[in-house]
Amino acid sequence: MDIIFLHDFKVKTLIGIYPWERMVRQTVRIDLEIALPTSRACQTDRIEDALDYALIIERINDILANRHFSLLEALAEHIAQTVLTEFKSPWVKVSVAKLGIIRGVKRLGVCIERKASL
Repeated sequence: MDIIFLHDFKVKTLIGIYPWERMVRQTVRIDLEIALPTSRACQTDRIEDALDYALIIERINDILANRHFSLLEALAEHIAQTVLTEFKSPWVKVSVAKLGIIRGVKRLGVCIERKASL
């Protein structure tokens, strides 16, 4: 299985259960590992046979700009399902963390792995 990765993607978004979290954007860090639908790009060297990193980032930015999530778990699941369905990946690992939200903790978050439905 061929996997592309995107690590340390930081973006500000509204996320959380507390009233102030619905008004103040927080920085979240996203790490992705995405299985490629095929290994064809390794042989052809063509973007048409690969996953376009820029499109994946654009889609995640769109999600974060237009939706509020209460839980990191829900955000991670939404990203995972988007990658599986829109980008036809057979498997994805998504880590999402809030940064510096609790004193003494650099980041806290969730990591999930999902497979495409057959």
